Amino acid sequence: MTVPTPDQRQLLRRQMRTRRRALNPRQQRDAARNLLANLRRLPAFHRARHIALYLPNDGEIDPTPVIELCWRLGKQTYLPVLHPIRHNRLWFVPYTATTPMQRNIYRILEPRLRGAPRRPPQALDLVLLPLVAFDASGARMGMGGGYYDRTFSFKQRKGPQGPKLIGLAHDIQRVDELPVASWDIPLAGIVTDCRDYML
Repeated sequence: MTVPTPDQRQLLRRQMRTRRRALNPRQQRDAARNLLANLRRLPAFHRARHIALYLPNDGEIDPTPVIELCWRLGKQTYLPVLHPIRHNRLWFVPYTATTPMQRNIYRILEPRLRGAPRRPPQALDLVLLPLVAFDASGARMGMGGGYYDRTFSFKQRKGPQGPKLIGLAHDIQRVDELPVASWDIPLAGIVTDCRDYML
């Protein structure tokens, strides 16, 4: 495999972000509904009690229907919050319909930290995370900040222990092949609006 240059990676990021932002509201709603149907079939989803998700931004596939199903099933949901001190790390804060929210430095809504309890990444059962591009082998390209890779770097030492990490995406974000860097944390699979790519 030819390893892309940083410029080529940035070009791919721009192309994929443009592709997902081009989806109209109806296409986004349909994708969210199909994503929910595909996730509901996974044993890992049924077993999980503590699930971290995200709120969609920049055309990301919307897991809001998944969050609402989790609430109905009595599962605990968490959203990522930028760590206030450690660079490029995430905390996970419980999320309910009444959680006070604020915008972070990227203008993404996240729970307010003041007085909020946090759950250690190791104590989550399932993490459903966004991505910019992926391939069928489970390689993931994020936004480039490394937040998830750094937060879950313990999985490189502990292997399958800890939460199961599953990427969520529109199927149009799939590419033939992505290179994997030494710091990339492997995913257990990817679920899209069309199918799942579980490894």
